[in-house]
Amino acid sequence: MNTKDMEITRVNTYQDGRFSEKVLRQHGAFLVNGKPCEVEIISGTEAVIRGAAQYQKAVIEEFRFYAEHICKFYDGQGNPVAEYAPVKLFDVPLSAIQPSQFFVDREKKAAVSTFVHCPGDIVIPLIPKDGRFISLDGHTRLSIAADKGFTAVRGFLTEGDDWVYAFAAEANRRGIHSVFDMTELSRQAYEIQWVQFCDQFFSSRNAVEKAQE
Repeated sequence: MNTKDMEITRVNTYQDGRFSEKVLRQHGAFLVNGKPCEVEIISGTEAVIRGAAQYQKAVIEEFRFYAEHICKFYDGQGNPVAEYAPVKLFDVPLSAIQPSQFFVDREKKAAVSTFVHCPGDIVIPLIPKDGRFISLDGHTRLSIAADKGFTAVRGFLTEGDDWVYAFAAEANRRGIHSVFDMTELSRQAYEIQWVQFCDQFFSSRNAVEKAQE
């Protein structure tokens, strides 16, 4: 498979006729060179992948960046496509998780909440740091957990790039020490305040790196 000219984009909206509503809410919708490919989680460790057959392994790798605990993948007929070593899951108190994000998108939260029914439905990638954990992803689910009165969720340890530590440090500086401190925003405000911050952060970092070359 030649992936040199392959472009994989994760779909982050909740209305797209090319994908099922369930897949969109699970954030398992992808476009590969503009063609749809979807990953539907069917259990705590398994998923079905459909579309873009020649690029499915690459889509799975992209998907597992966000959901490393999903380790078995099948095609639409139930045939195995890929299998990875399982990760070790453990219970982690919400109070022990340091966010690497400042805000929560209210619209996204409403969509995701429809498939969160118990603490076991929430699995978060974590980096250990100073006796606590930094969350790499899943901040919307953490916010839902707090609203539902969950005291703990499931997590697994993984590795993160240096920007994750920088984001967590900035969150801490802003007084965000746990999910209980995060601010819920409208989609428009979220796009302005969070996405703009990310764009500026990476733009500044790239400028510094180029200056050091």
